[in-house]
Amino acid sequence: MEQSQITSILEKISSVRIAVYGDFCLDAYWVMDERGSETSIETGLPAAAVSHDYYSPGGAGNVVANLAALCPAEIRVIGVIGEDMHGRELARQLQNLGADTTSLFTQTEHFSTYSYLKRLDSGEEQPRIDFGVYSKRSIETDHLLLAAMEDALRACDALIFNQQITGSINNESFIEGANRLFDKYRHKIVMMDSRHFNARFRNTFLKVNDHEIAALAGVVTSPADHIPLSDVLVYGKQMQNHTQKPVFVTCGERGIIAFDNLGQHTLPGLQLKGKLDTVGAGDTAISAITLCMAAQVPAAEAAEFANFAAAVTVQKLFTTGTANAGEILHISREPDYIYQADLAANDRAAVFMPGTEFELCVPEVLGRLGHIRHAVFDHDGTISTFRQGWEEIMEPVMMRSILGAHYETVDAAAFHKVRHRVKEFIHATTGIQTIYQMEGLVELVREFGFVPENEILDKFRYKELYNEGLMEMVNLRIAKLNSGQLGQEDFTLKGAVAFLQELKSRGVTLYLASGTDEEDVRREASALGYAHLFDGGIYGALRDYTKFSKKMIIEKIIREHNLHGRELAVFGDGPDEIREGRRAGGISIGITSNEVQRFGHNPAKRPRLIKAGAHLLIPDFSQYHSLLHMLFQESKNFTTA
Repeated sequence: MEQSQITSILEKISSVRIAVYGDFCLDAYWVMDERGSETSIETGLPAAAVSHDYYSPGGAGNVVANLAALCPAEIRVIGVIGEDMHGRELARQLQNLGADTTSLFTQTEHFSTYSYLKRLDSGEEQPRIDFGVYSKRSIETDHLLLAAMEDALRACDALIFNQQITGSINNESFIEGANRLFDKYRHKIVMMDSRHFNARFRNTFLKVNDHEIAALAGVVTSPADHIPLSDVLVYGKQMQNHTQKPVFVTCGERGIIAFDNLGQHTLPGLQLKGKLDTVGAGDTAISAITLCMAAQVPAAEAAEFANFAAAVTVQKLFTTGTANAGEILHISREPDYIYQADLAANDRAAVFMPGTEFELCVPEVLGRLGHIRHAVFDHDGTISTFRQGWEEIMEPVMMRSILGAHYETVDAAAFHKVRHRVKEFIHATTGIQTIYQMEGLVELVREFGFVPENEILDKFRYKELYNEGLMEMVNLRIAKLNSGQLGQEDFTLKGAVAFLQELKSRGVTLYLASGTDEEDVRREASALGYAHLFDGGIYGALRDYTKFSKKMIIEKIIREHNLHGRELAVFGDGPDEIREGRRAGGISIGITSNEVQRFGHNPAKRPRLIKAGAHLLIPDFSQYHSLLHMLFQESKNFTTA
């Protein structure tokens, strides 16, 4: 989606009048700090200390917060609170968002405001304390709510119906009354998102998740079940055929699928590198979708807009986040999509070219082969294994940097928590420039809080610490190569150099592009004896790191040689180069290399390369003759005619 399209949608949204009926909740966050804890003199029990607390609207209140972030013309609140401090704080927060709370009714008996107390201890959320679980709405309150809903259906462009709490609709007459309204105002947009009653309402648009659409199709699932996207497509179309109104299905990292009378529209999820909190992402999606539909934006564009908005909020930790116009424009500028998440998670679904170890991830790519003129190669793990084991060097550097003076004394649980987070981060950032990994390290040090702010180093110093250990290992290997103790074949993937030579003989211009510092890439390629093959150039990270990226190199090649996408191939074992090759319209070939033995498949690399957009996966270059025949369509076994 172009930036101009998003700007246009935001302008259209500004005139929308919208109402929200639902379960309005207050989320309370208490940040615990054991340093202030003491033992009570009176009871002898330990007292837990709270360093600070904050509050935000939850449930349907978070829907209102997300709507407010996108600045529509009017937001009406239709709901109920108790006569208690939680209700008063919730009403105040909604009013501060600019919402009209005239129809936020107070029920004085048998109703406590829904509130969720979330204690945060050492960056981890502890078990909640819930208020309002025994609340029951009266018939009189239901009548007030239905009257307010009818008023909103007359005056507003859309109504969001958001039911999340078990037992929040406790009178059958309310469902009957709502359906009478939805029949009467069937021409209006009513966006339904009900955890327990989706099947009970008529004449509504629908926003559900993958499990909920399965349930509507009569399929019984458990929360742990994986619902294949192929099944979601079937269930969603069935529901849209039944209702004849748009249906939107959110599928987590797999994105959003929209169904309308024009067909089905699949929007892939976005690849996000940091720690994520998916709480409230559905509220963001329904808010963005409904505003778009009320502004007469097509369903496919509404889903894409909502996809970007949800990708913003899941990156906001320990709060029910929102997404504003600037944040949506920023994340949509150059989105990194997740491709084929189901295939990435299921190696049993792999399809191989006959007689080879080549996994064909995108069969359509076969029709684009035979035209390659330029090829970009990553270095480490794709051709060279000089740096095999870099993760084992980066991990302890990161661990010591994060834990600081507590490295030797921190308890085992905290140590393993940090290690797990570090491993996740390294896995997600493989292939990008080291300096960007060190930027992430700075944020991790701050996130865990073991190191005082004034002792946190900058990204350049952390990179120096990592490079000291890494280059000690690399230099030792180069010395063994130079002394003749080991040879080229001991530090390159099987068949890689022969494959480069064959490409060269076919007139393909070769480029080497690595996230490693450029002078080191040149030195290592020369030591291994193939630097001369890269007549297109050898590129690596620069001191001014903003002047180099694999994306820049790929775009430069396409621009200078006026290439069509099928004329460029990109080879690599990391998501960065695969993603950029796919984004540029080239042919992306992922290398699932086992760097320890220098041939064979490393299953850990497969899912991240598929998600990054690999058209084809190979374990190494041992079958390079077959690979060449395939890429250049030189054999009847690989032709697509």
